[in-house]
Amino acid sequence: MKNKYVSKISFALIIVVFVILCMIQAPISDAVGSLWSLLPPIVAIGLALMTKEVYSSLFVGILTGGLLYSITEHSGFSGMFNAVVKDGIIANIADSYNVGILLFLVVLGTIVVLMNKAGGSRAYGEWASKHIKTRSGACLSTFLLGVMIFVDDYFNCLTVGSVMRPITDKHKVSRSKLAYLIDSTAAPVCIIAPISSWAAAVAGTVKGVNGISLFVRTIPYNLYALLTLIMVIFIALSDVDYGPMKRHEDNARKGDLFTTRNKVYPDDAKPEHSRGKVIDLILPVVILIALCVLGMVYTGGLFSGESFLNAFANCDASFGLAVGSLGALIVIILYFLARRVLTFTECMDSITDGFRQMVPAILILTFAWTLKTMTGLLQASTYVSGLVENAHTMQILLPMILFVVAVGLAFATGTSWGTFGILIPIVTGVFSSQLVQNGDSVTIPPIVIICISACLSGAVCGDHCSPISDTTIMASTGAQCDHVNHVSTQLPYAFTVAVVCAAGYLLAGFVQNVFVVLGSSILMMLGTLFIIRNISKAKKETKAE
Repeated sequence: MKNKYVSKISFALIIVVFVILCMIQAPISDAVGSLWSLLPPIVAIGLALMTKEVYSSLFVGILTGGLLYSITEHSGFSGMFNAVVKDGIIANIADSYNVGILLFLVVLGTIVVLMNKAGGSRAYGEWASKHIKTRSGACLSTFLLGVMIFVDDYFNCLTVGSVMRPITDKHKVSRSKLAYLIDSTAAPVCIIAPISSWAAAVAGTVKGVNGISLFVRTIPYNLYALLTLIMVIFIALSDVDYGPMKRHEDNARKGDLFTTRNKVYPDDAKPEHSRGKVIDLILPVVILIALCVLGMVYTGGLFSGESFLNAFANCDASFGLAVGSLGALIVIILYFLARRVLTFTECMDSITDGFRQMVPAILILTFAWTLKTMTGLLQASTYVSGLVENAHTMQILLPMILFVVAVGLAFATGTSWGTFGILIPIVTGVFSSQLVQNGDSVTIPPIVIICISACLSGAVCGDHCSPISDTTIMASTGAQCDHVNHVSTQLPYAFTVAVVCAAGYLLAGFVQNVFVVLGSSILMMLGTLFIIRNISKAKKETKAE
């Protein structure tokens, strides 16, 4: 009880201090493009972590943004309601890109229900139980499956979650740990996979440059993604946890997989057929991957003469995933009907069941998108980009500064794509004099590649930590874990990697050699993890005595 009051008082003090800083920087009537623009996400994130209730926290953050905008525009309460309801909630639900993502979620939920009803999940669980004998094996299997599904982070989160939940549950891995494993193999894998929706997003940020070639050059310097994967492997093999995750894992070993609020998501539908085989899970997943990739390259013009790589670089990820998943749903239903493991009525019932399973994610996503709209109306990105441009004279420190700024911007806005979309053009503008034009192409020096990588790395880190990030929400959905539990248990792990990354980018500003920077960063990461393991062991031994 005492801790509860301390957290509330601490949050209130932070808000008061932040408001005072905002008033010093600019009057509230000039909130647009000032420090005030960061207040809505800070309120939403702080409330979510303090109250453990994400829906109301997001909504309060949205109202804060609408109120600030109405004060700036002198439009009163009518202006606030217009900003929140019309420009926010309705506009985001009506946005074609967002609708494509929501459709993809519903279809994916339906496919998961179909596989479960057909008995594919049960059969895979029985097969896996014979081959996966330990908690470490369950965690590593989750990691490997996440790495294999590198096409898109949304697809990764929901597919890995639905496949691995029964296995990790059996080996008493907490849902918070499963959500961390899923989240750590979603965006961090996609941002270093040349064939992914993330590569497509990065490819178009610098004009006059081969987008895929630029993306490949950033991979060795993408420290957060690479070090996160190293940390996941280490945590899985050593079975060492710290921070809030340790409590969740200790409870899971005693049989409580959720620790708190275990009824956030509906229970999985029970398999109704015993004729299901492992192929009834594997084949639908393969069909889904193949048709989603085909849908993405179709939207990029593959069938209009574009090469596969160019089609991926120019694809519309939302439309492609929606088209591909719908096609996959039709094929999978026909497959189950042909196998006679499901009737037509059972297949149709699965559509509504799948929709119900996605309702929590849809609600959180809608509020998260609306909060991003509020920060957009307040021009938070303009304020942050101005800070970066003013720091360009410190070239040696710029990689570390860009990483930290990208973390903060992605954490506050909940969007990694938006973050590197803002920062990368600033980087190329700052170093425009060092870009060499060779005919139709541009030669980019190493320091620019390092700075672009720092933007990408920081964007993924902030996205990984943020409660209002799409990918974080999808990881919670895939693991069917309480969203605030996932965020609070993941933050110490993400922060550990972020600190090492900041040191790595500080070194990169001086050395600008990929082997030295990456090698030193890996050594620092491993050293940090071994220190954490030894401290954890010492605490266990002291407690045992």
